[in-house]
Amino acid sequence: MSAVSGLQGEIRGFGESALVIVSIIILVALFSIQRFGTGKVGFMFAPVLALWFFSLGSIGLYNLVKYDISVVRAFNPIYIYLFFKKNGKDAWSALGGCVLCITGAEAMFADLGHFSVKAIQIAFTLVVFPCLLLAYMGQAAYLMKYPDSANRIFYDSVPDSLFWPVFVLAALAAMIASQAMISATFSCIKQAMALGCFPRLKIIHTSRKRMGQIYIPVINWFLMIMCVVVVSIFQSTTDIANAYGIAEVGVMLVSSTLVTIVMLLIWQTNLLLVLCFPLVFGSVELLYMSAVLSKIAEGGWLPLAFASVFLCVMYIWNYGSVLKYRSEVREKISMDFLLDLGSTLGTVRVPGIGLLYNELVQGIPSIFGQFLLSLPAIHSTIVFVCIKYVPVPMVPLEERFLFRRVGPKDYHMFRCVTRYGYKDVRKEDHHVFEQLLVASLEKFLRKEAQDLALERNLLESGLDSVSVASRDPEASGTYGTEELKIPLMHDRRFDESGTSASEETTSALPSSVMALDEDPSLEYELSALREAIDSGFTYLLAHGDVRAKKKSFFLKKLVINYFYAFLRRNCRAGTANMSVPHMNILQVGMTYMV
Repeated sequence: MSAVSGLQGEIRGFGESALVIVSIIILVALFSIQRFGTGKVGFMFAPVLALWFFSLGSIGLYNLVKYDISVVRAFNPIYIYLFFKKNGKDAWSALGGCVLCITGAEAMFADLGHFSVKAIQIAFTLVVFPCLLLAYMGQAAYLMKYPDSANRIFYDSVPDSLFWPVFVLAALAAMIASQAMISATFSCIKQAMALGCFPRLKIIHTSRKRMGQIYIPVINWFLMIMCVVVVSIFQSTTDIANAYGIAEVGVMLVSSTLVTIVMLLIWQTNLLLVLCFPLVFGSVELLYMSAVLSKIAEGGWLPLAFASVFLCVMYIWNYGSVLKYRSEVREKISMDFLLDLGSTLGTVRVPGIGLLYNELVQGIPSIFGQFLLSLPAIHSTIVFVCIKYVPVPMVPLEERFLFRRVGPKDYHMFRCVTRYGYKDVRKEDHHVFEQLLVASLEKFLRKEAQDLALERNLLESGLDSVSVASRDPEASGTYGTEELKIPLMHDRRFDESGTSASEETTSALPSSVMALDEDPSLEYELSALREAIDSGFTYLLAHGDVRAKKKSFFLKKLVINYFYAFLRRNCRAGTANMSVPHMNILQVGMTYMV
């Protein structure tokens, strides 16, 4: 709207209604091309912004020299004091407008995650700040001679011969700034989803080379509708600017708070310097915040209303997800119960690999019991898959899967923690995912056999030097030392009566005279795994319903049974993220009482 408003003084009859209509048309066109990705037009961004800032600086310098170069006296800080002394409360209120002098430039670079620190420092120090400074000095010089142009100072200060080129540049720069804000919103939503603070939504990666270029259809159309509604209702850049000022100062306050925490906990900076940072920057930002909050009734309520709605959605989703996870941890199946069932798990084991998705990294999820009760048979190999996002950009493929055995060997049950970085693209075909998972599982089995063989060698070599008394943990007090010698994947029930015949044969053979590839236990397990692979993969998923306990408070029942349930029904299902054919999916229902 601010860019298109230049036509009001240039074209006769171009009023407020025409301004709103043209702005809405541009907004709809901008949001409609988002699905094609910014990479298609991204090559225009750098030259357009370079021309934009060059024109700002050049026109500002021209006006400064032509009209009143004495405005450079404003660099003297004494004028700040004189300004407040003369205008009082009006000067304090004017600080809200001063914020908007920098926020427009910040919007153009809102999606800063795609640039290096050095590039941002050079761009803002050598290009953005000097050009903005010259532009506002030039406008001040123009106002010294034409004070009545305050309402339309930007376009009035442009020489007549340069109006249309500057208008086109202004419109393109405004669209690029809007594009940067949209892309930044997509990135924020994606990271909030990875942290479990936002309902799952469909994410489309629009570029194969740039992983950060994403498109979220629901958010895109929501933003478009809200922008059209806001432009239609406000019909004035002044009220929208008041709303924008509150949002920007809020971002600054949050950023300063987070930087202070990072300085204290991560950088471990000197405590005196840590205190100085919020004291200097925070006091200035609080002063500006107090000024922009006075504009709440004049449009400033808009970002506060949106923030309140999104805060409620994010809090309800996180609150319900945490309660559901705690319920899963509390109700997980004990290992003793599975041992009582035996290696058949109380049912029939048929060839195949069952991938049971859950959020637990330890223990056996309760939903597994529902599968045992509901299905007439269960797969010969069970893998509990838990997907986790780690705070690194990308996880190498060889480090993506972490395996651990669940139960004795003849149970053929494993836990797999699948790790993704926040820039990893989860678009691999399910066949590729299965191949990577099986390759990592085979590598784990070979590594496990190698570790067990090495352990047996160490134990056999120490039998002659260790007395019977020293091997008694209660007599010698070395229980902790003996415990450390046992690898994590080793099961303490290894020598119980339930041990399979292949394991007994393996334990009787000294590894010093048996090559690793000839280990009967390993070869048997690998052959069983290959047979399961040939029979195919089945994705075992839970269709969980979360309900508040009957003795819960009314507010908790309202939040969980209605609001959180509504979000779960309307968010993207987990199966949609895996691109798995429906014929490979088995679902059972379960109610979590939280």
